[in-house]
Amino acid sequence: MLIKEQHTEFIKSTAKSLGFDYCGIAKAQQLDDDARRLESWLNKGFQGSMNYMNNYFDLRIDPSKLVPGAKSVITLLLNYYPAQQQNAEAPQVSKYAYGKDYHEVIKEKLKTFLHLIKDNIGDVHGRGFTDSAPVLERSWAQKSGLGWIGKNGNLITKNDGSFFFIATLITDLDLETDNPFIKDYCGSCTKCIDSCPTDAILPDKVIDGSKCISYFTIELKDLIIPGKMKGKFENKLFGCDVCQDVCPWNRFSKPITETAFTPLREILNFTKNDWEELTEESFKIIFKDSPLKRPKYSGIKRNLKFISSE
Repeated sequence: MLIKEQHTEFIKSTAKSLGFDYCGIAKAQQLDDDARRLESWLNKGFQGSMNYMNNYFDLRIDPSKLVPGAKSVITLLLNYYPAQQQNAEAPQVSKYAYGKDYHEVIKEKLKTFLHLIKDNIGDVHGRGFTDSAPVLERSWAQKSGLGWIGKNGNLITKNDGSFFFIATLITDLDLETDNPFIKDYCGSCTKCIDSCPTDAILPDKVIDGSKCISYFTIELKDLIIPGKMKGKFENKLFGCDVCQDVCPWNRFSKPITETAFTPLREILNFTKNDWEELTEESFKIIFKDSPLKRPKYSGIKRNLKFISSE
């Protein structure tokens, strides 16, 4: 038991040393309840054209399919709430995309984490993920005691709100587990539901992804955004933070300490005219390490044209 406690303490202290704000641990097991909810969500078509969501269903619900012999699921949170924000009149970019692409930042941290585990504990097998594999990150975060799933579908922490990236480290290391977060502190509040510009937030913490502004501005590959969305984007160029901005728990949000997420000067200062005059060559240079490269230059220009015509 002493060894198990030591290993757990090492995991928690290493997470802190790598800059993660939270670290929780859950027992690796099949997520049967989540499997039923996911199946229902997919059957209703809430994934829209994100067909990749239909893939690897068994991997999403069973961590041992990703890491044979998995015993522990470590969940890590990294704050991305910016100290500075855009001018409200400019085309709006979701806060998570102000700085460097979080996939790259967190991937390096997880790689270092695994190396440190092997160097200090031994022949441990594990894999790290951050929104890049079929892992139900928010479910594991709740099971590891970090927070609850809000009505807007986001993980909410009681002390710091919801502006966090979630990373998952699945390992065959036997660790002490944290108690799951049982209580739901949303109560009767419906601010996120009432404020969603496209009515994408449904009852029972179900999100219709095919209606979300983030879906249309980031994931949609079509050259044209459906006309039925006209007048609903409220100047959103890339992503949407409305359901988090109105959440009372985010009054506790604290500015980032991770320098990689320091906002790009262009994100903070670009006017509508600057975005309109942006060339593809300049886009590739300025946003080469940014999440904005996902919809590519053509997608950003499509979004700009759409919100300019509203």
